[in-house]
Amino acid sequence: MSIAENYRLVEAQLPQGTRLVAVSKYHPVEALEEAYGAGCRVFGESHVQELQAKRPQLPADIEWHFIGHLQTNKVKYIAPYIAMIHAVDSPRLLQEIHRQAVRCGRQIPCLLELHVAMEATKYGFSPEDCMAFLAGGEWRKWTGARICGIMCMASNVDDEERIAADFERAASFFREARERFFADDPGFCECSWGMSHDYGLAIRHGSTLVRVGSKIFGPRDY
Repeated sequence: MSIAENYRLVEAQLPQGTRLVAVSKYHPVEALEEAYGAGCRVFGESHVQELQAKRPQLPADIEWHFIGHLQTNKVKYIAPYIAMIHAVDSPRLLQEIHRQAVRCGRQIPCLLELHVAMEATKYGFSPEDCMAFLAGGEWRKWTGARICGIMCMASNVDDEERIAADFERAASFFREARERFFADDPGFCECSWGMSHDYGLAIRHGSTLVRVGSKIFGPRDY
C-alpha cells in the first residue's frame, strides 16, 4: 500500500477526539508530500536540524509537532513556528520554552513527559516529581509555555498488559493533575501516547494524540 493509503487507513480508525500525528522523522520530503496530499496536516519531528531543513520545502499550513528530546539550546530555532512540544522533561526546558516564546510574541502549547516505562533510558518526569513540580506552582509564571497535557512512551515490550498498565498510569496522572491544577483550564486536555504498534490500546486508555510513523511511512531510512 502507498503512504497515502496507509495514512487514510490509520486516520479512519481513530475515534472522534483523537488526532493523528504522522511521525515523519528520517523520511524524505517526498514522503511527507504524499501524506499531505492524502489530507495529513500534522507532522511530528524529533530533530531540530531535520525539521528546519524540511519545513521551508513544505506547505505553510502544516502543524509541526516536536516529539523528541529537545535540548534547551535548540528551543530558539523552533519557537517561532512550532505548534506543540510533546516531550517537556524538565522545569529548565519549560522555562526556556517560555523565554523563547515570549521573545517571539507567542504562547507555545507543551506536554509534560511522564516516565512510566520500565526502561531507565527514557526521558521524563517520574509521576511523583511531576506532581511535585505542578504543586510548586512556579510554572504558572512561565506564561509563554502553556501546559496543555501529558505525554508518555510505554515500555518497549510485547506484553499488552504491561503496555496498557503504562498508559493507564499516565491517564490516571492526567486526571488527577487536571482536577488539582487545571480544573478551570479547558486547554489542559491532551494525552499523547500510542505509536504504530500500540495506538489502538492507547486510544482505549484515553489518548487524544497518537504518534504513528512506520504504519504510515514504512521502515525509516536511517
